[in-house]
Order: sequence, then structure tokens, then C-alpha cells
Amino acid sequence: MRKFGLIGRKLGHSFSKKYFTEKFEREGVQDAAYELYELEQITEFPELLMREPDLVGLNVTVPYKTAVIPFLDELDAAAAAIGAVNTIRVDKGKTKGYNTDYIGFRQTLEEFYPVGQPGQALVLGAGGAAKAVIAALEALQIPYKVVSRSP
Repeated sequence: MRKFGLIGRKLGHSFSKKYFTEKFEREGVQDAAYELYELEQITEFPELLMREPDLVGLNVTVPYKTAVIPFLDELDAAAAAIGAVNTIRVDKGKTKGYNTDYIGFRQTLEEFYPVGQPGQALVLGAGGAAKAVIAALEALQIPYKVVSRSP
């Protein structure tokens, strides 16, 4: 059985397990399960990988999108440039981090925003997802301002 899951500190609010369990059922995927893995500290990550040898993929949420990077074997180029990971592929015990926020946000902007037109963006927050948004805005040369709770 292939295992997928979500890592984070507090996951009681997450709808991911329900969402992916229903998705697997709806699409007839019978060899996969999705679990929530609360980690009190990111230093518990290697132990999780050893304890769950059937893990093939993980989503990453707060506060570990940047903290998990030193524990990974490899980073996708976009994730390395951004400095944040939200998805991890596990293959034969090796881990590779990706940032799918960047890919999705950039593709959406390219499709719906009139690139080259006057305008600017306001980025609310400065966490892992905001880093991906900023990287996409910079790649498309869209001016922006960041607003955050802390300097």
C-alpha cells in the first residue's frame, strides 16, 4: 500500500485526509492511503521516514515549509530558489522537495493576468506560500509590495 500524507505541527484543522481518501475512492485508487503526521519538532522527520517505509509522498504545511529543507536529499530548482517546500517525493528512501505553489501561481498569472500591462500586486504574508508568489511575480516582472505581521 502506497502512503501519502501531510506533515505539520498542528493538523486538527486539516481537511487533507478526508479530501484525499474520498478522491482515491472516487477515482478507484485502491493501493493508496493518506494520513496526517503531526510532528512536534521537524527533527522528528527522519524518524517518520524510518517508521513509515511505504511513504511515497508528503505535503508540507506550517511551520515546516522551510525547516524541512535541511532534512531532504534533493530540491527541485524552483524550491531551492524560493527556499520553501510544500511537497516531498519519497523514492527508495530518498527525498526530493518541490514547491507546487510557485508552479500553480505562475501558470495562473500567465493565463489570466495581462502580463506587460501596468499594475502591481499586494502579497499578504511572508511565509512559505508567499515566497512562491513573490518568485512568480518576479519571474513575470510584476511589481509587488509585501504586507506581514512582523517586520
